[in-house]
Amino acid sequence: MEKLGEAAVREKMQKLPGWEAVTVNGEIRLEKVFRFDDFVSAMAFSLKVGMIAEKADHHPAILTEWGRVTVSWWSHSLGGLSEKDIDMAGRTSAMYES
Repeated sequence: MEKLGEAAVREKMQKLPGWEAVTVNGEIRLEKVFRFDDFVSAMAFSLKVGMIAEKADHHPAILTEWGRVTVSWWSHSLGGLSEKDIDMAGRTSAMYES
């Protein structure tokens, strides 16, 4: 995996509606809040994200709250974003929309 530069991140994010590039501890991460009508639906979504993450051997930060789930993707080993993070963010959105 290769760390993406800022220009590449901006370009690729055009295909990820609703995702934001945030900097945490000097690392750029992709982050999005997904909304739900209740806690059970939010928890079910969190578990689905966890399952696709485990299959891809690439794990996000997931914050589950009543009515919302915040998902953050980044490559820990690179200290930033890779193509895999872009792909996983897209897969997360697609799963939410289906």
